[in-house]
Amino acid sequence: MFLTIIAAIIVFGILVSLHELGHMAAAKSVGIRVNQFALGMGPPIFKKKKGETEYSIRLFPLGGYVKLEGEDEDSSDERSFNNKSIPARIFVLASGSLMNLIFAIVILIFLVFMMGFPVNEIEEVIPGNPAEMAGLQKGDVILEIEGQPIDSWQDVLNAIGKTTKDEIQITIERNNEIQSFTSKVNTDENGKRSIGVAAHLEHSLFKSISEGFKLAFAMIGLMLEFIIGLFRGQSSTADVVGPVGVFHLVGEAARMGLVSVISFTAMISMNLGIVNLLPFPALDGGRLIILIAQGITGKRIDPDKEGYIHFIGFVILIGLTLLVTFRDIERFIL
Repeated sequence: MFLTIIAAIIVFGILVSLHELGHMAAAKSVGIRVNQFALGMGPPIFKKKKGETEYSIRLFPLGGYVKLEGEDEDSSDERSFNNKSIPARIFVLASGSLMNLIFAIVILIFLVFMMGFPVNEIEEVIPGNPAEMAGLQKGDVILEIEGQPIDSWQDVLNAIGKTTKDEIQITIERNNEIQSFTSKVNTDENGKRSIGVAAHLEHSLFKSISEGFKLAFAMIGLMLEFIIGLFRGQSSTADVVGPVGVFHLVGEAARMGLVSVISFTAMISMNLGIVNLLPFPALDGGRLIILIAQGITGKRIDPDKEGYIHFIGFVILIGLTLLVTFRDIERFIL
C-alpha cells in the first residue's frame, strides 16, 4: 500500500505539474499576468511569491491550477487573459494538454531506445528447432519469406504466422552475400507457427524517435476510438477508472518494476492530454470551443453565462468522478 501511494503521488505530481507548467509558460510567453501557480489542492503547506506570481504546494497531492488575470472574471488590466487575442488565448488553453502529449511521446521514445526494438536480424537460433536444422545463423538478416519482402521483425512474424505450408523459403543476407534456405515450420497447441529464431534488438535514437511517434499515434487512436465508443454504446464503462482505480493500477505497475511505471505514466499523460481537450464545459476543450465560436461569430459570450456553463460542467464532472470512485472502491478495495 505504501509503495502504491508513493508511486501514485509521484506520477500524479509530475503529470499535473507539467500540465500546469504548460499553461503558465504559454501565458507568460504571450504576456498574460499569472497570479498563482499551485500544485495540489486545499490549504497551502508552502507558498512563495516570486515577481508577480505566487507559487504554492497544497495539502492534498491531487490536481493543481494556474490562476490567470482575467481568465474567470473581467479585468481592465491590459495583460489580462480576456484582453488578449483569441489565438493567444487558444494557445494558452491548449498548452497544458500539449505539454502532457509531448511528455508522453518523450517517454515512449526513451522506452523504445532503452529497451530496443526488434529488427529483421536474427539474434538467436534456438537449438533443436527448424531454423537451426535449415542452417540459419545468428546475424542473418531476413530479406524475404516465400518471396514476400521483409522490412521488420513484425513482417517476419506475420509471414511465418500466416503461412499454411509445412516448409517455407527464406532469403537472407550473410556477410554481404544473399542466400536462400528452406525451413520447416513448427505449430504449437494454440496454432501459433514459428521456426525458432529470436530478433536482434536495435538501439537507434533516430529509429526510436520514429517508433515512439508511431506508438503515440497508435495510443491516441485507441483512446479516441474508446471515447467515441462510449458515446455510441460500443465501449464498456467497466473499463473506465477514476482516481482510486488509477492509484491501484499505478501500484500494480510499481510492483512490476520501473519500466512498467514509466510505461503507465506515458499512458496516463496521454490520457490526461486528450481528455482535457474534449469539448466539455469546465475542461480546456470546452473553453476552446467557446473561444473558437467567438472567433467565428465575432461575438463574446457573456462572462457570467460562460461561468455558469463551466460551473454546470464542473458539477457534472464531479458527479461522474464520485460515481466512478465508488465503483473503483468496490472493485479494487472491497
